[in-house]
Amino acid sequence: MSEAVKCEITEDVAVLTLNDPSKLNALSKKMISELHGYIKEIINGELKARCLVITGEGRGFCAGANLVEGTGLGADVNPGEELEKVYHPFLIDLKNIPIPLITAVNGVAAGAGCSIGVFGDLVYASKSAYFYQAFKFIGLVPDASSTYVIPRKIGMAKAMEFSLIGEKVSAEKALEWGLINYVVDDDKLMDTAIETAKTLASGPTVALKLIKQLYWNSFSNNFEGQLAAESSAQTIAGKTEDSKIGVMSFIQKKKAEFKGK
Repeated sequence: MSEAVKCEITEDVAVLTLNDPSKLNALSKKMISELHGYIKEIINGELKARCLVITGEGRGFCAGANLVEGTGLGADVNPGEELEKVYHPFLIDLKNIPIPLITAVNGVAAGAGCSIGVFGDLVYASKSAYFYQAFKFIGLVPDASSTYVIPRKIGMAKAMEFSLIGEKVSAEKALEWGLINYVVDDDKLMDTAIETAKTLASGPTVALKLIKQLYWNSFSNNFEGQLAAESSAQTIAGKTEDSKIGVMSFIQKKKAEFKGK
């Protein structure tokens, strides 16, 4: 049986590729399990990487949950329970991954695939990509973190439009809305995303992890609490080897060669 997710590591960059192109990489339990397995290996240090890229094989990023598998269908299926058991542990670990996450969206990103597509710290999309909150068309609600991440990226009004109207949003419109960061030619998507990933992978890894944590935690902190969080994070960052390298390089007016420590 072929892998549902392919993993490649080059120059400290891990690339996870959803690998069921005949189904536009629809999310099966096996695919989520394999994705989660790799994420846990990165968190635990078993898989050595300083930046992660997630993309899709073939002509689509991810068409959403694999409904043929049964999620959300039938009187005996509880889709909320499926989310809690299968999706949520994966998404929580993906949020807490201690390295930058880039999503490279090629083609369709629909339903839960849209949720994962826009989850990246940086989101690259090909010109042919589109984002689709298809949930209402099957009588379900947005899930897989959509109702948390999307309004924080594009605001309540656009998030409501995205989910209630349900129109397919082109890469260019997604960029205009602030849902993604970059739109690139289809044949340059991965090269562009990997180039950025390599830059991040050669950066101050501890500081980048702390930056991610600060922004995620800012949603639940008040002003004073966020100032305290910044102070705490700066204390940690300031004690790293990379901080010393960075400061000295700045003084000497040369490019810093960070070690990720």
